[in-house]
Amino acid sequence: MTGAAGLAALRGRLRGVPWPLFPAIAFLLVMMVYPVGRFLLLSVEARGPAGGWTTANYQRLLDGALYWRVLGITLRCAGWTTLLSVLFGYPVAYLIATSGNRLRARLTFWVMLPFWTSFLVRTFAWIVLLGRNGVLNQWLQGLGLIESPLRLLFTFPAVMVGMLHALMPLCVVTMVAVMEGIDGDLTRAAMTLGAPRGSTFWRIYFPLSLPGVAAGGLLVFISALGFFITPALLGSPHEIMLPQIILQQVQELLNWNFAGALAVLMVATVLVAFLLFDRLFGVSSLTGGSAGSRPPGRLARAGTAVLAGLGHGFDALGRLLPARRPRPGRRPVLFGFSLLVLGFLALPSLLMVPVSFTRIPLLDWPPQLFSWRWYQAFLGSATWQAATVRSFEVAGLTAVLSMLIGVPAAFGLVRGLRRGNAAVLALLLSPLIVPRIIIAVALFYLYARLDMVGTIAGLVLGHSILAIPYVVVTVMAVLKGYDIRLDNAAWSLGANRRRTLWHVTLPLLRAGLVAGFLFAFVTSFDELTIALFVTGGLGATLPKQMWDSAILQVDPTLAAVSTLLLLLITAVLLLAGFISRRDRAAHG
Repeated sequence: MTGAAGLAALRGRLRGVPWPLFPAIAFLLVMMVYPVGRFLLLSVEARGPAGGWTTANYQRLLDGALYWRVLGITLRCAGWTTLLSVLFGYPVAYLIATSGNRLRARLTFWVMLPFWTSFLVRTFAWIVLLGRNGVLNQWLQGLGLIESPLRLLFTFPAVMVGMLHALMPLCVVTMVAVMEGIDGDLTRAAMTLGAPRGSTFWRIYFPLSLPGVAAGGLLVFISALGFFITPALLGSPHEIMLPQIILQQVQELLNWNFAGALAVLMVATVLVAFLLFDRLFGVSSLTGGSAGSRPPGRLARAGTAVLAGLGHGFDALGRLLPARRPRPGRRPVLFGFSLLVLGFLALPSLLMVPVSFTRIPLLDWPPQLFSWRWYQAFLGSATWQAATVRSFEVAGLTAVLSMLIGVPAAFGLVRGLRRGNAAVLALLLSPLIVPRIIIAVALFYLYARLDMVGTIAGLVLGHSILAIPYVVVTVMAVLKGYDIRLDNAAWSLGANRRRTLWHVTLPLLRAGLVAGFLFAFVTSFDELTIALFVTGGLGATLPKQMWDSAILQVDPTLAAVSTLLLLLITAVLLLAGFISRRDRAAHG
């Protein structure tokens, strides 16, 4: 009776869920929720043939000062990365959101270019920049600021620079999605009523953009918690993070049970951050929607007082400066600061281009030009070519599968589901919330029992878990601005739903669909964490092959590969921009 009652209750809950959501819900429950839950459950299972339940792993965790110190380092790295991403990314996001279409497209291109360039390549670039004979040390010595090279690599600041560079674009993109929905007439109305610029920004615009700030900060914080590649390459043993300990327990000590306990600690940290965010702003803010919740009264009053103080402070500072009549569209300070941030984001990717033409087998600066040998080494290597072909194959299949699952889910959320939207949306976005290292280890544990380790299918399914949220968010964004009356007009003229979808809706949404496809493709093409676990032997993807080569010897072949990837990503971005402009011209 209990099983029948539970089944009936489940049917009742699913009765109001539109059918387009079922594939996405089922896929994530089977491929992510179950493996992750099974992995976490190992933390209370006793090792050995006797089996049974135990709390020994948690007792070891509580008694081990090392693990709490590592957790503290992990939280410190994630916290500083989040704070710096918001501080430096907010002006760039504000400039993008308040600029005209042409400037907005150019600025977005330079933000997205490093975001879609392999973060492994960018990490190697920082090794060249921060090395003892790197660009920064040579520049400081050339200016006479230092006499001998500084130790910049393998330090906490180096880890911060690498993580900030990797995650700031994610923060900017998330904030822009919210800022673009702010009505500019509100600030203009305040200024026409006599409000100074400082008070107008801090008391009107900034509170409206706060859900985007919080959403961007949350995604950066959670992503930073799961980072282990950047700290491993740029940091010292003093900057070891929790994912590295989990990796050690799984790969070296084969202690899955204690790794599960460490993963529970990480998931608990993530859940606290996510629940606090949902309590203050609502989960819909992650997709660029308005805040679904409000801060408690005392917190809201304290925040209002702080923003009022900031507004008065900026107004007072403005009165001290020479009075100048503002020129429309001219914001030199904001524009100059944003160019510096964009230069920081673009420099590592561009730096690898001249390094790829060096004659010597070192990632050194300045490069000793000019040689094609590293491109010839890449193009003439069967191993590199096989990895490249495999990456294209996996990325293409991942993008197709993610679109087949994610696009109907976005339609179901925007047009069908109302009650329970937040719960379903939270599930669809959960791959962004759960640290990637935990998903990778959980999949490896599952695949080992299904004999799927090293298979294309296993890699495609794993990458699709990560890509589906990007497809859902991208398609939801364009659907929210779609005029449903166009579909109604087609129905009134005799077209059925299938013909309307195929001949009206999808063509008008083509730019958003292309963007979703590209997001899924690049997410898979650049993915390394899952590939480290579920590929083996000759089945390496391009990022996995780059990682293996870097472990053995860092040579300019990596720079040649990164340059080719940079050209590929640039072509993809330009193609996406061309399709978007052509669609706007055709339907505008």
